[in-house]
Amino acid sequence: MPLKTSLDPAAQQASLLQHLGWRTRPGILGQHAASAQSIHALLGYFLKDRCSPSPFPGRDILVDNQLFEWGLAPPLEKIIHSRTELDVLLGLPEIYRHSVSVIEPWKNVGINLQGEEVRASKNIAYILQQIADADTILYPVWESGVTNPRRLASILSAGLATVVQGGNPSVHDAASFDGANASVDDILSLTDELLLHRSSSSGPSIFICLGHQLAAASHVRLIRNAVREVSNLSHLPLDEHRTAIASLQRVCRRIAEVGENLQVIKNGRTLAAGWHDTQFAVAPNEQIEVGTRSLLPYARRSADDHVPGELHDAHALVADELEGVIDTVLTLERELQIEMFHSDEVNEEAALFANWAYKLLHDTIVPIRYEIAVSSVSWLLNLPYAVEILSQTRVDDTNWTEVSTTCIYYKDWETHTIRRSFSCQFHPELMADIRDVGRRAGPRYAELKDNDGVRLLVRLLYHGMQE
Repeated sequence: MPLKTSLDPAAQQASLLQHLGWRTRPGILGQHAASAQSIHALLGYFLKDRCSPSPFPGRDILVDNQLFEWGLAPPLEKIIHSRTELDVLLGLPEIYRHSVSVIEPWKNVGINLQGEEVRASKNIAYILQQIADADTILYPVWESGVTNPRRLASILSAGLATVVQGGNPSVHDAASFDGANASVDDILSLTDELLLHRSSSSGPSIFICLGHQLAAASHVRLIRNAVREVSNLSHLPLDEHRTAIASLQRVCRRIAEVGENLQVIKNGRTLAAGWHDTQFAVAPNEQIEVGTRSLLPYARRSADDHVPGELHDAHALVADELEGVIDTVLTLERELQIEMFHSDEVNEEAALFANWAYKLLHDTIVPIRYEIAVSSVSWLLNLPYAVEILSQTRVDDTNWTEVSTTCIYYKDWETHTIRRSFSCQFHPELMADIRDVGRRAGPRYAELKDNDGVRLLVRLLYHGMQE
């Protein structure tokens, strides 16, 4: 006989909500509950010019003191520390479907020039609340750990968007994640799943700083996994004459050949010799880059003869075929000023390789997608279509961050509809002082509206939500 509990499930949830201090109505600034439609409309209102007033008169600031901290009070009350909070959240689809999720891979994004730890996830929450009354849910995986990355990615993809934040550790140095409850492999496994969960029913992912680097490493991991599993296939269903498997395995052999032999070279020094090297996707910057930078359009380096021409050709084709939002902004807006805060960078060679390999896999799979769909490698249908490098920044007269932003494209197999996620090395949520809200006063709506980084972050969300 099952044990009787003193409270029924509804009463238990109500008790937990009261204990956690969670709101059950989306939004906090407006007179009515926020919805996906109202949030999207207000993001568009913010972007239409640089001078229109706040849609929430008298509410254009949430904080002027140090009480703006996760877990203290609304609007920062929703933190997923454990399975308990996650179970409560799953009982509130009206909340998580109308919220933006923020993944923290580390407790801060770094130490600023004032010697302060910078918890930039608070800035994301502040900006979205002020601009569109959009709630934010925090997943501090450095504290909670990652127990089931596929399940967590499924939950995250049901929301408006997922932002993967920055942090101090280095993707190429597993030991730098020591002290956290999530290892670099745990967080990369979650990033893998986020990249595979972009669909017609999901929100976009935006990968910032360390998140940008994690995404680059995950691209290489996913491609390596695809090559390994395809190489081990003995047959494909519906492939009576073995033409499909022969085609797929031939392409994967070519991808492995290039991946194993592609070098990463900076200033004449070889940092990585092939895709198994820990510094193939991400390596230390030649110089630490901190401060305001001009965002410049991506341009191919002149001294990169070690990169096969077909990788450059594939990237040029994607750049001509698709629109990555950031590249369009660079041609339409004034010069964009953004805030850099990093000592590692994504390698241009790895980004060009990932784009070429994704596109080659996609084009090979198109005529055999039905055979793939009923096979053990059906997950290949979830891979991105391409990755475009959109911009770069100059660190100094001789050193560059060549991969400052990327657009991750997905092409629907049947409708050919394009969906996008994005990554950026810089912090669009930070103002020029590189401080988090709470340590500094919250920017007024007018200040947010005229800030290039904030406008770019909002634009990525605005366009990504449409897909």
